[in-house]
Amino acid sequence: MGTVEIEAFEACRPRLMRLAYRMLGQVTEAEDAVQDAWLRWRGAGVIVEDPTAWLVRVTTRVCIDHLRAAKTRRDAYRGPWLPEPLIESMEDPVERAEEVSIAFLLALERLSPLERAVFLLHEVFDQDYGEVAETLDRSEPAVRQLAARARKHVKDARPRFTVSPEHALALAQAFAAASNGDDPQALAALLAEDAILISDGGGKRKAALRVLSGREDVLRLYQGLRWRGALTTLQSVQGVRVNGSPGLLCRFADGPAVIAIEADDAGRVAAIYMISNPDKLAHIREPRVRT
Repeated sequence: MGTVEIEAFEACRPRLMRLAYRMLGQVTEAEDAVQDAWLRWRGAGVIVEDPTAWLVRVTTRVCIDHLRAAKTRRDAYRGPWLPEPLIESMEDPVERAEEVSIAFLLALERLSPLERAVFLLHEVFDQDYGEVAETLDRSEPAVRQLAARARKHVKDARPRFTVSPEHALALAQAFAAASNGDDPQALAALLAEDAILISDGGGKRKAALRVLSGREDVLRLYQGLRWRGALTTLQSVQGVRVNGSPGLLCRFADGPAVIAIEADDAGRVAAIYMISNPDKLAHIREPRVRT
C-alpha cells in the first residue's frame, strides 16, 4: 500500500470514528470497527475512485454485523445499558453535541441495525437516499421506508434545551456538592419533579437495576447511598462534559464513575446518567474529545 492510500484513510479516519461510535455506542468497539475497515482497505488490492464512500460503506457494514452479533449480549446485560461515554473538558464542547447525547444514543438503541445505519447516514452524515441505498445494497424505496420508521423513534430524543457552558459548569458543581453533602433539600431543589436517573454498572459495580423516575425516587437512591457509606470513598470530583452535556468525572477508591446531567428549560436537572461499569471507563485518562 502506497503513501496516497494511507493518507486517504487517515483523512477519513475521524469521519469513520464518528460514524462507528454513533452506530455502536462504544468507543473501543468503534475503534475496532475502524481498524477492521483499515485492514480491508489495505487488502483491497483495487483502485478505488472514491475512498471516502468506500470506507464509509465498509465501516457501516462492519458495524451492522457487530450489532447483530452483539444482540444476545445486550439482551442479557445486567441492568440498564448506557453508551461508553465521551469525556472532554468544559472549555471544549463537542461539535454538534446533540448527535452524541446519551438520550440520542439511547433512542438509536431502539432501532434495528439497518434503521440505525440509514438514519445516521442520511440525517447525521447528510448522504442522499441514493448514496445510502448503495452503501447498504438496498433499493432506494426500501431505504426511504427504513428512514421513516427510524425518524418516528428518535424525533423526540434530541436534547430539548441548551444551557450556556457557564451554567452547565455551575449546575454540575452544585449537583456534586448537593449529592456529596448531607442536605437532601439542597439536592431536591436541583432536581426537576419528573427527573430520571439511569445507572449502568454492568453487573460489575453496584448500580440501580431499573430506571428511577421522579424526584422522590432519585432522592431515595442518594439517601440510601449515604446511609450505606457508598459516598465516603469518593476521592475527587471533576467537572467535565459527557457526550456534550454537563457532567462529573468522579474517582472512588474502587474506580472511576461518570455522571452526565441533562437540564430542563428551568435549568434544573432533568436526567442523570451514571456509568460505573469498568469495561466502559477503561479508556478514560484525562478529559479529551473521542468522537
